[in-house]
Amino acid sequence: MNIEHIQDKEEKSPDCPIVESIRLIGGEWNLIIIRHLSDGPKGFNDLLRDAKNISPRTLSRTLKYLEDVQLVSRSILSTRPFRVKYELTEKGKALKFALNDLKQWGERWAVPNTE
Repeated sequence: MNIEHIQDKEEKSPDCPIVESIRLIGGEWNLIIIRHLSDGPKGFNDLLRDAKNISPRTLSRTLKYLEDVQLVSRSILSTRPFRVKYELTEKGKALKFALNDLKQWGERWAVPNTE
């Protein structure tokens, strides 16, 4: 058995931390919302404004998912007018370093060179 076969088998395993992490936080909008909340708590309309091109329905579903997996918490600030605050949980805040690494990688490799 060669090393590539072992690595392929490991990466496809449901117990692989990389695969499980991607399953949990993967998805374009999940990471974008987590990134915006890493700046601090925000209301729904703030997130709608910050995460350009997201529909209210998609934002609502994304926030619900992130709550379900305990990356984001939701607090009701007032009922009249109804206002809600979203913020990262400790579990969500722990992604800060991974997001910073992704940002640095993207700046070097994913963003087209304009020179």
